[in-house]
Amino acid sequence: MFKDKILLITGGTGSFGNAVLDRFLNTDIKEIRIFSRDEKKQEDMRLRLKSDKVKFYIGDVRDYDSIDSALKGVDFVFHAAALKQVPSCEFYPMEAVKTNILGTENVLNAAVNNMVKKVIVLSTDKAVYPINAMGASKAMMEKLMVAKSRTVDEHITILCGTRYGNVIATRGSVIPLFIHQIKNDQPITVTDPNMTRFMMSMDGAIDLVLYAFKNARQGDMFVKKASACTIRDLALAIKELFNVKNEIKIIGTRHGEKLYETLLTREEMVKAEDCGNYFRISADTRDLNYNKYFIEGESEISVQEDYNSHNTKRLNIEEIKEMLLKIEYIQNELKK
Repeated sequence: MFKDKILLITGGTGSFGNAVLDRFLNTDIKEIRIFSRDEKKQEDMRLRLKSDKVKFYIGDVRDYDSIDSALKGVDFVFHAAALKQVPSCEFYPMEAVKTNILGTENVLNAAVNNMVKKVIVLSTDKAVYPINAMGASKAMMEKLMVAKSRTVDEHITILCGTRYGNVIATRGSVIPLFIHQIKNDQPITVTDPNMTRFMMSMDGAIDLVLYAFKNARQGDMFVKKASACTIRDLALAIKELFNVKNEIKIIGTRHGEKLYETLLTREEMVKAEDCGNYFRISADTRDLNYNKYFIEGESEISVQEDYNSHNTKRLNIEEIKEMLLKIEYIQNELKK
């Protein structure tokens, strides 16, 4: 599939980019281009990998010319560049707009201009019923991808997306915080013990992107079915893994956080295609013929449920521990 092809990853020095490199570097892919604005992280990656297959491009998705130049000759794009932290986007929402919305538009336009075969944009459960600036900007990113897909010949370029929840132990996730608190003999700070979150490994996130890559039609959005757990049970599972007795301290829900996250709205569930381990949400291809909006409707929406971390499969403490023990980061921390 990737034999002799060139893949570019925006935001490629992040957790996702590093995981993709680990998965693909020893395959028959021709070249992987890492596009990001962080020269220090690129240097660290260059020294770690020492591979002629990996090429580094300094640039910013906010700057059209830099991404357009980097896409010359590229076959496929994984668009992972984003501002992802809820607090930083909340305090500086225009920065989220510039990167997550306008930056995505630059990537899509440059990809079409360079006749890239397929672009996959990475979204988040926070884009569904968003209550914070990060989620709202990602929701707009999804809308941009679908709108752009309506104008593109799928025989030349396919635009599609993936949406997933928390990826275990990635930058900014709560698990490294809990482990840091345990190792520094501090209380484990839990916002709301009944809060639930989807749980997915980085391998699962990459599998979702590859499934979208193989199966996407123009404008599709893919969601991986995922289990969830409460924050209380997650904290207890980590305590048991590290065999510690740290106090669990409830600090209250932070600004911009939800009690649970949603991966599919009820409106999307009505038309979602069940693909086994995944859902496909086909693009809305209607145009500005308003009769289609005011005369035709969906009778099922009022009785449909959304797909969220409260009503999906709930992991118990033993199942959480089993999932965590498969993660290399957890294995390494347990050895220290």
